[in-house]
This record gives sequence, structure tokens and C-alpha cells, in this order.
Amino acid sequence: MATCSSDQSVKIWDLNENGEWVCTSSVKTHCGSVWKVSWAHPEFGQIIATCSFDRSAAIWEETINDSGHGVTSTWLKKAPLVDSRTSVTDIKFAPKYQGLQLATCSADGVVRIYEAPDVMNLSQWSLQYEITCKLPCSCISWNPSPSRLHPPLIAVGSDDPNPSSGGKVFIYEFSANTRKWTKVETLVTVTEPVHDIAFAPNLGRSYHCLGIASKDVTIVTLKPVKNDNTQGTLTQFEVRQAGQFDDHGLTVWRVCWNMTGTILASSGDDGSVRLWKANYLDIWKCISTLRGEGIVSLADAANLTEKSQQSDKVSTPQHTARYFKLAPTSHPSHVPWH
Repeated sequence: MATCSSDQSVKIWDLNENGEWVCTSSVKTHCGSVWKVSWAHPEFGQIIATCSFDRSAAIWEETINDSGHGVTSTWLKKAPLVDSRTSVTDIKFAPKYQGLQLATCSADGVVRIYEAPDVMNLSQWSLQYEITCKLPCSCISWNPSPSRLHPPLIAVGSDDPNPSSGGKVFIYEFSANTRKWTKVETLVTVTEPVHDIAFAPNLGRSYHCLGIASKDVTIVTLKPVKNDNTQGTLTQFEVRQAGQFDDHGLTVWRVCWNMTGTILASSGDDGSVRLWKANYLDIWKCISTLRGEGIVSLADAANLTEKSQQSDKVSTPQHTARYFKLAPTSHPSHVPWH
């Protein structure tokens, strides 16, 4: 597991034989808060990328050392990416079928896509594309669908606080004929600042699913529209808002899908992680709420609220699943993010 924080450091944690998380490496070369850290696909090796407030991104690779006194690992900085003139707010590796590509977005409204021509030489990265957005960029997400029927897509979110600036989520598509990224959709229904965005893994669906974290949790589906245009034209989408939920009651910071793209997890300032799933009628609902002490079902949460209004002494809600807190998530010396 890799973590990044506002103390300008990136830490690597390994799970030992006793089931304890141990910090095995700590690197600190950025000159500002490290916003995001992203893993490359294991097919390319142990590689992570980081982005920071110091206007740069960096590529790191793990090297194994055997000194005779035990095997140790060291993370080495392979390449700095310094094309941005403002804070680099997000960084994501492309799906493995697209090769070793990396997308970054910056507060100056530019998405940059890099590629390593030789996966054995991580010190060489070339800037392939620059996508200019009209608003500052806060988060990006690649469409992970491996189907050739779906051209590569990138979703870009903006945290611009001005409500009059319109939609805050843009969808870009790559055309193999023109070799360019072109904006194909703007989600005009999302006008609040966007903090995170994530495409769901597509395992045979005919449409794409997008999770958005802003003031609320928003789930949007993008269904390609069949047309009789000539090959090479951009895809048209039928956009539908599948759900919008304010259960967190406060700002939502992160969203993440499970491997099958059927459950969306969201975390917010209310100190909880909520799990969302669609039923057979394609209606999305919150199925669980995870907190530091365990998991509380919706029925337990309702009973807990009702009992709290009747008496100050409330019994502990009954757990419905086996979630356990494996490690502390806070420390007095840690600085809360934002």
C-alpha cells in the first residue's frame, strides 16, 4: 500500500506475516504537499507515480537489494515530469492494454498524457498529448474497458467554485484516425466542485458508468448511441443520471469501484465509507455504512436514530458483516487532508 500526505512524503506499507502493516520505505523529494499516488499495472513492475503542489509529478520504481544480511527494497526516483506551471492535482496510469501511459491534470486546466517508449527504461518519458480544459482540473479517470468497440475515454473533473461556469465534468475521446483527444460530452448536471471521479470497470456492459464525488455522490451512465455515420467519427452518448445521494451530509472526497463495477464506495467528511449498489430495477441504494468501529446496516442505523430520541442510553447496533479495523487511521502528528 502507498500513501501520500501534506508532509511532502510518500510511504510504502507492507503486510507482514503477523498481519501487521509495516512502513518499509519513506521518500521525500517533493517540495510541497503530495496530492495523489498511483500504482502502475504489475505487468510493468513495481512502479508508482506521484503528483504534488510543487508543480511536478514523479515516477518511482522499486529496486531489490540483497546485501547478505537480508533482502531490502529501495524506491528510486526515475523521472521528474515538470511541464506544469501550476499544482499537479491528479495522476493516473492508463489501463495496461494501452501500454505504459500516464495522465496528469493541473490547476491550470491542462491534462497531459505521457508515455514510456521503452518499459525497461523508466527514465525516459515523452509528452504525447496536451488537452486544454476551460476550467481548473482536480481529478481524472481513464475508462478501463478493454473492448475494441469502446475507444479510449478520459473523464476530467473540475473543482472550480464558480457556479456560473456550467458543468464540471468533461468526457474526452481518443480518435485513432486523427490521433487526437476531443471533448465529446460535458455533464451539465454536475455544477458543484468535483473532488474525485472514477469510471467503473466494464465487464461486458454496453454502457459506461461514472462515479462522481462532489457535494453529493453522483452516478452517471454513458450509453453510446448507434449511428450510421462513417467510421472514424466521434461517439455520441446518451447521458443519464442514475443516482444522486446526499447521505454523507457533508463534502464527499473520494469514490472507488469494486473489481466488477457493481459496487461504488464513497468517503466523506462525515467520517464514514458508504457502499452503493443497483438493484434489479437499476435503482441505486446505499447498502452499507462503514465506520472505524465496524459496519452498520441501514436498518440498524434507523433503529439507532429512533432509540437515541427516546433515551440517552443507546445499545450498540448489531453488526451485519465481518469488517474489522486493522490499523489506526489517525495520529496526533498527522495533518488532516484539507
